[in-house]
Amino acid sequence: MGSVLAAVSPAVVVPRMVQLMETKYGTEKAIPQMIMAGASCDDIFVIVLFTTFLSMAQGGSADIKAFANIPVSIILGIILGAIVGYLLYLFFETAYAKKHYVRNSMKVIIVLGCSFLLIAIEGWLEGKIAVSGLLAVVSMACVLKMKCTAFVSKRLSEKFGKLWLAAEVILFVLVGAAVDIRYTLEAGLAAVAMIFVALIFRSFGVLLCTVKTNLSAKERAFCVIAYLPKATVQAAIGSVPFAAGLPCGKIVLSVAVMAIIITAPLGAFGMDLTYKKFLTREESR
Repeated sequence: MGSVLAAVSPAVVVPRMVQLMETKYGTEKAIPQMIMAGASCDDIFVIVLFTTFLSMAQGGSADIKAFANIPVSIILGIILGAIVGYLLYLFFETAYAKKHYVRNSMKVIIVLGCSFLLIAIEGWLEGKIAVSGLLAVVSMACVLKMKCTAFVSKRLSEKFGKLWLAAEVILFVLVGAAVDIRYTLEAGLAAVAMIFVALIFRSFGVLLCTVKTNLSAKERAFCVIAYLPKATVQAAIGSVPFAAGLPCGKIVLSVAVMAIIITAPLGAFGMDLTYKKFLTREESR
């Protein structure tokens, strides 16, 4: 279940970051890429901690190994993705050198196939070795971006951007199907207050992580805004305690739905209203 949740988790952030990369806002300092990678890492912690505390609530005990697996999965995911990305680069370059030109559409299919394979590897190794499939995909894409020529990487980005138009619709339909609005009003003002307190701590954490970077104050503020929305992970796991028969299941689901309703529009509108003011547009070369 973890790999599926991680694969769909940054649904609110990803479309905006892809748009920013296409329009060259913040790309000079790799701000959209940094936010996407950070959101992916964040979801690994969420899923591991949720699974651990769910086990404790059901009468089990916390497994220290699960916490230790977090940095291991991050490191191994990055290494695995970098290796696959470099091998793909060698394959494309060797084919081109031998005059076996691989069309961009075929490259997209190959990259997609490798991405699904990396996600599947996470499931195959579950219980044996902790590997983040999503981070492996991100790492693979970064290596391809660095090694391939600018023209090739731009064409691949455009191709994947067109695929995202359809994938975005499917993704948000799945989010809507996972949310049960009937329990929302039962959460009350206490849940709203708790969500905003959590957002304050989350924003402080983002500012703390960007202290030693070369980002300006406005760029750091945009990173804070980009980290506000929480949607698909809450929609996917919010109903699990309720389905497991826990007494707190209904309130957990209610707070999860409330978090989606509050943070998703807040972050989405915030990013749309501020990215032109807070981020610098990279000049086309």
